[in-house]
Amino acid sequence: MASATKGERTRAAILGRAVDLATVEGLEGLTIGRLATDLGMSKSGLFAHFGSKQELQLATVAAAGDRFRAQVIEPSLEAIEGGPRLRAMAEHYFGYLETFPGGCFWGATASEYDDRPGPVRDAIAQAMDLWMAELVRQATVAGIADPDRFAFELYAIVMGANSRFRLSGDRRVFDLARAALTRLEAELPA
Repeated sequence: MASATKGERTRAAILGRAVDLATVEGLEGLTIGRLATDLGMSKSGLFAHFGSKQELQLATVAAAGDRFRAQVIEPSLEAIEGGPRLRAMAEHYFGYLETFPGGCFWGATASEYDDRPGPVRDAIAQAMDLWMAELVRQATVAGIADPDRFAFELYAIVMGANSRFRLSGDRRVFDLARAALTRLEAELPA
């Protein structure tokens, strides 16, 4: 595989920082000036990679999706489909929450864009719909009687832990969430 060009590395660095900042300041809070300062770049040099704020926001959503795949989905593929993979996904999701300065990217941006129509909202919704569809698929493979409900509850537990941790800073919420997941996992066939 060929190594990335300087432009590709610069774009990746910009997007990595943008994903992190979006968890704290939101996608609307992303500015070319802030990113340029943080990365020691000129505004015009940074702007050349995207062309508009919306393009920066859309690229940030895509980069967050790539990070999610790398940190949650791909490591979970080692587990057998169904119950073992659901357990792995949930555990990797907890680890993923801790990689951002502001908690879960999807939790932060979903609440920011839930009532704002447009391409950025659509991109966030599509990414979250794909994640929920995979949870439902794994619950179906596992033989769960109501896979939609199971997937929703798993998602709600993780997002609840994220929200509570962000507000309280109390890491015990992750223990409470894991206990809730253990009770939910009781539905998984042996």
